[in-house]
Amino acid sequence: MVKYSLALLAALAASPSVSAFVAPSSKHTLKLPMLMSSTSSTTSTTTRTPKRTLQDRSSEEAVSLLRDIIQAAYEAGPRAAPSRTIQAYVAITRTLQDFSPIQRPGRTAEEFSAPVALRKLFERLGATYIKLGQFVASSPSLFPKEYVLEFQKCLDSTEPIQWKVVQSIIENDLGPISNNFASIDKTPLASASIAQVHAAKLKTGEEVVIKVQKPQIDDLLKADLNFIYIASRVLEFLQPDFERTSLSAVATDVKSSMLEELDFNKEATNIEEFRQFLTEQGMTDTVTAPKVYRDLTSKKVLTMERLKGVSMVDAESIKDITNDPESLIVTALNTWTTSVMEMPWFHADVHSGNLLVLDDGR
Repeated sequence: MVKYSLALLAALAASPSVSAFVAPSSKHTLKLPMLMSSTSSTTSTTTRTPKRTLQDRSSEEAVSLLRDIIQAAYEAGPRAAPSRTIQAYVAITRTLQDFSPIQRPGRTAEEFSAPVALRKLFERLGATYIKLGQFVASSPSLFPKEYVLEFQKCLDSTEPIQWKVVQSIIENDLGPISNNFASIDKTPLASASIAQVHAAKLKTGEEVVIKVQKPQIDDLLKADLNFIYIASRVLEFLQPDFERTSLSAVATDVKSSMLEELDFNKEATNIEEFRQFLTEQGMTDTVTAPKVYRDLTSKKVLTMERLKGVSMVDAESIKDITNDPESLIVTALNTWTTSVMEMPWFHADVHSGNLLVLDDGR
């Protein structure tokens, strides 16, 4: 069995000149659009620009930095820094305690493992760091294997929140559970950085999943992301040469993108647009996305059709569904690259927690 990595998606998208890719079985061809590059035949003499230093900064630039810091601190809120500091202290203390030889009665210390310790710390620090852990898990070409394997637990098995908290969020947004659902499984199917998912059944009999946003996640993200932005702005100010890397601009884009994830109405719209895209491209026989139940969806609760399948990286289970696994990865890559070219947005979080091979082969 050939092992495939979803990191190939990024590699293909970043390739400067890609026209087609043939899978190990030659009958499967990736339909990647040609990416053209242009070269100039004229030769020009370039003049090296002197490197700027901190002393070259103007008073206007200093005032701009101060204004940005104040604005970011205001957006994060007055309680963000103290509460985040306390949370970080608790996370570090609990993680150290897991491996300490001094334990409470009835508990034994875990054998120390750097990947496990770091993964636990990231999970306890919350959403921003879990997202970073997901990046590690999805980048086997960048990080050691033991870290990649350990951080795969950040994809869908982070520490869950209690059912009574989940119930409160659902009922605050949708009303009494008994009015809308025949049943909800109190044990989550999955728990990730921003939300956790519960299986449920509607009164009409359809099986669904309910994605519920974790409490106070918006304050946590705003605090972390604004700190990252401030740090990037200060670094650029102190080292002007770093401005060419656009650190603060990247931090701004990451911030806006992650904060958008907090509005599940926006996510519902994206899913519906993607389903329409699949229909228009004639892909619905091989690819699908879940139906959204709009009347049971809000900013913090998203109710979707339940799709049953196995992870795209579960080779053994996939062999029980199809004897042609190469076609699945090629279909996934074709769908993703076509969406990049044809849609106003694309899925930038393509990891094994977000891709399934369904029982019917789609």
